[in-house]
Amino acid sequence: MHRTYGDRADFLTVYIKEAHPEDEWQMEPNPTDGVCYPQPRTLSERVAIANDFVRRFGWDVPLAVDPIENPADRAYAGWPERFYILDENGVVVFKGEPGPFGFKPEQVEDWFARRGAPGRT
Repeated sequence: MHRTYGDRADFLTVYIKEAHPEDEWQMEPNPTDGVCYPQPRTLSERVAIANDFVRRFGWDVPLAVDPIENPADRAYAGWPERFYILDENGVVVFKGEPGPFGFKPEQVEDWFARRGAPGRT
């Protein structure tokens, strides 16, 4: 989506608390995929995990790290994953359902399409 609509919208990923840390509720695919982290207890630990993610997966979308007190997660109920679209005034104009079952990128694509925001060709 970032590649498709990046010329029409600013994108930001916010890394919040770990959804499936190895010291809490780890999922079976985590060890297979090599993404086993304990729940960060400090901001520097959270930043280190975010940096590892960017490096390992070639993430090219701007990424912010929620402080360890989780203000972004609390404000947007982002855990475990969620899409939001804010207008140029910072008003929420689209709020996706929380993942994994409500995490539907096609809803964001539809939102852009309904507003006549075709992607780059």
